Amino acid sequence: MSIFGTMKLIEVTDKKSRRQFLEVPKKLYRNDKNWVCPLDRTIESIFSREENPFFSHGDAIRWVLVDDKGELIGRVAAFLDEKKSKNFDQVTGGMGFYECIDDLDSAFVLFDACRDWLESRGAEAMDGPINFSENDNFWGLLVEGYLQPSYGMNYNFPYYKDQFETYGFYKYYEQVTNYLNLRKPFPERFWKIAERIMSRPEYQVRHFEYKHAEKYISDLIKVYNQAWVYHEHFQPLERKVVLDSMRKAKPILVEEFIWFAYHNEEPIAFLVMLPDLNMILKKLNGRMHLLNKLRFLFYRWNKTITRTRITVMGVVPQYQRLGIESAIFKHMDNVMKTKPHYDTIEMSWVGDFNPKMRALHEAVGGYFGMRHYTMRKLFDESKEAMRSKIIAMGAGTELRN
Repeated sequence: MSIFGTMKLIEVTDKKSRRQFLEVPKKLYRNDKNWVCPLDRTIESIFSREENPFFSHGDAIRWVLVDDKGELIGRVAAFLDEKKSKNFDQVTGGMGFYECIDDLDSAFVLFDACRDWLESRGAEAMDGPINFSENDNFWGLLVEGYLQPSYGMNYNFPYYKDQFETYGFYKYYEQVTNYLNLRKPFPERFWKIAERIMSRPEYQVRHFEYKHAEKYISDLIKVYNQAWVYHEHFQPLERKVVLDSMRKAKPILVEEFIWFAYHNEEPIAFLVMLPDLNMILKKLNGRMHLLNKLRFLFYRWNKTITRTRITVMGVVPQYQRLGIESAIFKHMDNVMKTKPHYDTIEMSWVGDFNPKMRALHEAVGGYFGMRHYTMRKLFDESKEAMRSKIIAMGAGTELRN
């Protein structure tokens, strides 16, 4: 029996319950100096059928949990992506946006709600905490490195890990975030590789430009769909998803923070980096009314943001051992030297299924920042708990001429 007495699970269906869903974390983390409240509008857009393109091939539901006095004590969402769910040994749905008091009974009510909803739709397992979108935002359970998170990175109380594991979730894969200190020089060996690539005229490196946005979006999708095809979760990147991400990022997007590499004008690599919006959002409590809009502009003008986050990058497999990444980082480093108020780059996140990217983080001098787990719960506990498959170091390189 819960120490908080009788609980009531409420499906989010109206204005009141939507407001309650947003209020749960604000209540729980009100005394946590590291937590950053995401914009209410950002969270609501994820559950909007008009705004989130994933609803075209999936569905989602969410709940809030209250105690016998009507006090908010938890929330959660469940989602089933009809495309991605069938990429595993069993049909696998997702749960996320989980927040809960330190009480196992309350946690299990939320987990059970997700499981029951997913099972009724044919799912045999659920991953969490994840997002009803691509995995660059709101993905994974924080288990080490309780720092102020960058924009889009999950943050949670340490006791969440015990709640997940006690319910029967296990670590499906590990996600590591590393940092680069821009006050510290890159390893000289790395720049020598970059110079070798840049000296060859058949290779070109250039940054994103809004005036050619359509071309760069096409180039990004082309590279992504080749770079990630060997990952077991792979689904071809949808144009509407990229457009939606760009629309949301436009207020903070910096053209010189997004890079593309080409071989004889054929796209072979890209890197997307964004200023860490959380350094301003920390001051706004999730709301963007007129006063906060003015405050946002003021903080941005005063260069409050000193950290950036690399959200995603990809290299076509047959070019992955040639040093293309070095050339991109060299161009990026040249830009960062013109913006000295930035002192840190967050490289987040890289899974333990991707040893190539982990090696790159080490090569550029990255140091450990935080660790997340993507957890999995098998509904049939007699089945073997399998870990995520590792992307082979040489996958796809045999295609190079």
